[in-house]
Amino acid sequence: MRHRMLDKKFGRSGAHREALMAALICHLIERKRIRTTLAKAKQARRLADRMVTLGKRGTLAARRRAASVLRKPAAVRELFAEVAPRFEDRAGGYTRIVKLGRRNGDGAETAILEWVGMEPPAPRKKRKKKEEAQA
Repeated sequence: MRHRMLDKKFGRSGAHREALMAALICHLIERKRIRTTLAKAKQARRLADRMVTLGKRGTLAARRRAASVLRKPAAVRELFAEVAPRFEDRAGGYTRIVKLGRRNGDGAETAILEWVGMEPPAPRKKRKKKEEAQA
């Protein structure tokens, strides 16, 4: 029985799960919004909120702990420089999950995980081949 076991296994080994969550959080920090399954979004939200709390502390020890989880120096820099200062006056609940419905292929529930109060960058418009030839 899984009494009091909070983490989902996702059918992966422990190292694979840690790498998956680190990648999700790094992409969330870089892109401000990610689309994934609902179960992964719920699990990633827990870790993302912890990373923001570390970022709000701003100490060297907090930066090292965040670096050990995220494994990407650029994401750690952006977390401490841009993301955490925006939530300085907020006591928690830094992320939002928006349910999107079920995926066509396997029926998995999908969701968007995004930062509260942060607008993601505008999507780039696709250029047609004629416009590229003229430019």
